[in-house]
Amino acid sequence: MTPAETFLNLLHGPAPLLALAPMQDVTTLEFWCVMARYGGPDAYWTEYFRVHGDSRPEKWILRSITENPTGRPIVAQLIGNNIPALIRTAKELQRHPIAAIELNLGCPAPVVYRKCAGGGLLREPEKIDAILGTLREAVTVPLTVKTRIGFGSPAEFDDLLPLFAKHPIDLLTVHARTVVQMYRPGVRYDLIARAARELRCPVLANGNVHGPAQAQALLAETGARGLMIGRGAIRNPWLFDQIRAQLRGEKTKLPSGRDVLRYVRELWENEITPGVKESAQVQRMKKFMNFIGEGVCERFLHEIRRVANPADFFRVCGEFLDHDQPLTLEPAAAAGNELP
Repeated sequence: MTPAETFLNLLHGPAPLLALAPMQDVTTLEFWCVMARYGGPDAYWTEYFRVHGDSRPEKWILRSITENPTGRPIVAQLIGNNIPALIRTAKELQRHPIAAIELNLGCPAPVVYRKCAGGGLLREPEKIDAILGTLREAVTVPLTVKTRIGFGSPAEFDDLLPLFAKHPIDLLTVHARTVVQMYRPGVRYDLIARAARELRCPVLANGNVHGPAQAQALLAETGARGLMIGRGAIRNPWLFDQIRAQLRGEKTKLPSGRDVLRYVRELWENEITPGVKESAQVQRMKKFMNFIGEGVCERFLHEIRRVANPADFFRVCGEFLDHDQPLTLEPAAAAGNELP
């Protein structure tokens, strides 16, 4: 069975599809290796390949496809607005074992959207229309799209949804915030439900998925075919298996503080780059600790952000995590964003 066939079987199978959201410079091949050891998602999305006139697929991202250790299907994500370059890159990536090609319409980074790429394309529906039409002709594997609900206002979704319905895409992932909203509160799950009702293709819900019970409620409320989880999975690598247990009606297992400490050590070992200074390694780990810390406590997050060397890093981790008490790893502010 080809990766594309495996992906489509998962997408249309009996269980909701659980996906790891792509986060640039975070969800790398090394991070995938860690996630896979904790159960992992049903499918992985690459970091985005930057596509422009003279671009070629970045070798370090391509490695996550050619050296995929997870046994799960891989979706190759593209970001850009140059149609000939997008076609060229899509055709080149299809020579590798990918499950699908995805167009990124959701990246909220100003350095991206100011170039009319990622979320910036949401301001140009006619351009999206042209890109999707041409990509669909060139892509023989499933074609997927990840979008936000608008650039500046959720009202823009009224114009975007018919555009996605027009093209025979195989999956739409909806991050239910606007681009300018970034990751602030106010997730519009009702618009995900609208997309799931109105589109012929499956829809994945994305945005502030943080716990198994909330994930089950979100699936029921929106009618989404599955969930794409980013920050919640970085904070809690057990989350995918917890959601599966929740959906089966089983009791979810909570990690202890020491379990989380082992996860942090595993991340450290997997993220080491030969030749990089220890202080730079600590700074690299803070990308992950900003998420993990939200599920521990505010004081831990405060202290771990201020360490500068490995000794202090692991001292702080030990002070807060070297115990056998169970942790939900859900952020304290999560309740304010749950479904009504």
